[in-house]
Amino acid sequence: MLKHIATDLLDIAYDEQGDANGWPVVLLHGFPYDIHAYNDVTPRLASEGARVITPWLRGYGPTRFLSPTTLRSGQQAALGADLLALLDALGISRAILGGYDWGGRAACIAAALQPDSVRGLVSVNGYNIQNIAAAVQPADPEKEYRMWYQYYLHGERGRAGLTENRRAFCRLLWSLWSPTWRFDDDMYARSAAAFDNPDFVDVVVHSYRHRFGLVEGDPRFDDIERRLAAMPPITVPAITLEGDADGVSPPGGREANATRFTARHENRIVANAGHNLPQEAPEAFAEAVLDINAWTA
Repeated sequence: MLKHIATDLLDIAYDEQGDANGWPVVLLHGFPYDIHAYNDVTPRLASEGARVITPWLRGYGPTRFLSPTTLRSGQQAALGADLLALLDALGISRAILGGYDWGGRAACIAAALQPDSVRGLVSVNGYNIQNIAAAVQPADPEKEYRMWYQYYLHGERGRAGLTENRRAFCRLLWSLWSPTWRFDDDMYARSAAAFDNPDFVDVVVHSYRHRFGLVEGDPRFDDIERRLAAMPPITVPAITLEGDADGVSPPGGREANATRFTARHENRIVANAGHNLPQEAPEAFAEAVLDINAWTA
């Protein structure tokens, strides 16, 4: 069921399924995707007694900023703050959080900064909090070429390209990041409608510039960014997932970040899954959420 709720900055649109008195779980999508990524995850969780809430992030779908003067920030602190504000607005004191890409980052931030509000975490690609201070350090060329889209968006040519060609651009990313997934036109169109949000381009461009220190963030989130700069540990139970066919963030090379999970933690490699793991391997994602629920019952 489509619902809306206001926070201090946003009118957040979200889908809610399952028992209104069930155990709360919030599922968060990434870029460039939307809540349809969880179409096959949600029914499985709802059948096990969950209250499943799936919001559109800022800049996506029907979610809107309340004021025209608010900076259309896509910085990590904004995403984490939006999630915590949503939990507060819904009156949810503790929830299981699950996400990937931008959504996984928001979930990791909430779990790290406000663990009393988080029963447990499912995060694709592990510890997703950005180390902005280290962003200027070059990576191995094998990793660098996968980031071409981020560098493209650093310039005004990239902004214009995303504005004019957003559907073709994002579809290309779907194909590159999930090379074994055979999605069809209708499936893509359902999610791509979310990119017509009037703030989509501004939020996306700001996200990929802020994470490299190229633009200032929203001052209201300065304190959160300072706390994130310390790369805080995640002290709630967590399951991390990695698709073995992920075309932008392949498995491996995250051993140091794994030490940032200080409670019970498992990392699972999901066969034949790419970057949009909940939509490509919904059974694996749902199983991880259900396992976290069992761990913390």
